[in-house]
Amino acid sequence: MRTFTPTPADVDRTWHVIDAEGQVLGRIATEAAHLLRGKHKPTWAPHFDLGDHVVIVNASLLAFSPRKLADKTYYRHSGYPGGIKSESLEHLLARDPERVVRLAVRGMLPKGPLGRRQLKRLRVYGGPEHPHTAQQPVLRAQSSTRAR
Repeated sequence: MRTFTPTPADVDRTWHVIDAEGQVLGRIATEAAHLLRGKHKPTWAPHFDLGDHVVIVNASLLAFSPRKLADKTYYRHSGYPGGIKSESLEHLLARDPERVVRLAVRGMLPKGPLGRRQLKRLRVYGGPEHPHTAQQPVLRAQSSTRAR
């Protein structure tokens, strides 16, 4: 039997909405990465970009334990000597909740040109509104929520 390789004609991209209110960051990021890679499709291939568009709303209402908010640290480097900066999850979530979700999903995608192309189809919004209603996105139901 020959290995199936998808062609550009096999690509059929749909739009999905994930509501992050009260959800755990890792579960949201895993579901988003799964959809962005296209692993839910029978034509999936690891070297081919078959993924869908994903819209995540209510990113500012994710559920975190108080200890995680204080202990988790994000680092970035300016490229200059001594240019490393650190920021706690609590501060980054208050300043830019979309970045927290984007960084979590980015870590679950392939590294390189394929992963960067897949990440471009991720849209994250801090509130409940998004401007993609014309694409008729499908709401993805999440299995569990954390009690606050």
